[in-house]
Amino acid sequence: MSKTDLKLLIIQPSHYRSKTDRTIFKTKRRQMVPLALPYLAALTPREWTVTLLDEQLEDIDFDVPVDVVALSAWTLHSPRAYDIAAEFRRRGVKVIMGGPHAFFYADEAAEHCDAVGVGEAEPIWKTMLEDAAGDRLQKIYRAAPLKELNDLPPPRYDLLDLKKFGPFRTFAVQSSRGCPFVCDFCSERFYLGGRYRWRPVDQMVAELERIKNKGSHFFFGESNFGGKKSRAMELMEGLVPLKIRWSTLWSSNLCLDTNFLDLAQRSGVMHVNIGIESIDEEMLQGMKKGWNKASRYGEMFDNLRKRDISYSLNFIFGYDDEHPDVYNATLSFLEAHKVPAAYFNILTPTKGTALFERMKKAGRIIDPEDIDRWPGQVCHIWPKNCTPGQMEQRIQTMYRKFYSMRSMVHRLPFPRTRSDMSSWILNLTERRMAFSSTGNNDFDIY
Repeated sequence: MSKTDLKLLIIQPSHYRSKTDRTIFKTKRRQMVPLALPYLAALTPREWTVTLLDEQLEDIDFDVPVDVVALSAWTLHSPRAYDIAAEFRRRGVKVIMGGPHAFFYADEAAEHCDAVGVGEAEPIWKTMLEDAAGDRLQKIYRAAPLKELNDLPPPRYDLLDLKKFGPFRTFAVQSSRGCPFVCDFCSERFYLGGRYRWRPVDQMVAELERIKNKGSHFFFGESNFGGKKSRAMELMEGLVPLKIRWSTLWSSNLCLDTNFLDLAQRSGVMHVNIGIESIDEEMLQGMKKGWNKASRYGEMFDNLRKRDISYSLNFIFGYDDEHPDVYNATLSFLEAHKVPAAYFNILTPTKGTALFERMKKAGRIIDPEDIDRWPGQVCHIWPKNCTPGQMEQRIQTMYRKFYSMRSMVHRLPFPRTRSDMSSWILNLTERRMAFSSTGNNDFDIY
């Protein structure tokens, strides 16, 4: 392989519509401009000519002249990623893979690819490409976690066709990695790091300034934007002069901090997603989310509403001790508080979590290797108080009731502000999925 004319194709695979329907999921346009592809391109040495391809938006030409194909995959994408890898390897092209799926299933992925990168890309990406060029690829490369997030290169958004992301596109950016919390069901802290790290504020602001002329709405795609509150407030101070609009995820306790919320409002926050998980205090303790104070949820919502901050809530159902009325009680609670948007999730024992180990030991996981490989709300466990099919039906019913037109008209204000409009658009999108033929809650459309 010539070291002066190296061609690299980085692919974000799509996914199959279901376990039985191997049709590739496609969309004509995304709202969210992804971060993984352009950031990997930014890490790539200059001797490589890089092409980026989002399979959800474009078809793959398997006969394109290329030296190396890199696949970035979540577990949802893995069945399709393996098929893509097979097609290129059949043509003699080297294939490497990384992403969250490779972190938990490195040995499995290595059976389908020439090399697998486990962990953060920065310490190993250049080495993997050098070894590919020198025909000396190892099967698995494991990265030591970065101690700091200083001097990260700006993503190569210039390699994307931004017209495919619409006129109101949102750029995914990242100002921190890791999470200081240890939730019973969450695996993110494993592949993003248990140690919370953040980028210097001046570097993050400079990156947003460079992107701003391409679009002024940003999504901070990280586990917890407020993982270190003082740092988050310093960053928000830096966002104020940019006059951008942004969204993110943060913990419920921050919704009780009026100084934090005032600054978030001044810095341009438009929407925040919050994992409150349950309206039952005892259930929250079992999830190891004791910082969620169900008795103060109403206060949280009022604080957000007063500042015209749109929000959405995440819930998890399927714990052994949950009350059988929790489904209807949750819907009544959401309507009473006029909550703009909510996501209802079935308890899923993701690989790497304490929940996974407990459920596997008890023989309650239906098929451990099947978890997260297919879209939609799938029950992967044997629930204590119902069948897996009944659990799936309960969640589908919740979606259809919550996103019914009657519920939307009752919960949502007349769209006078951008926040109101954002809530209506989000509800109409979720309604379309809730009432689709499959009932899949497929966030990949974004």
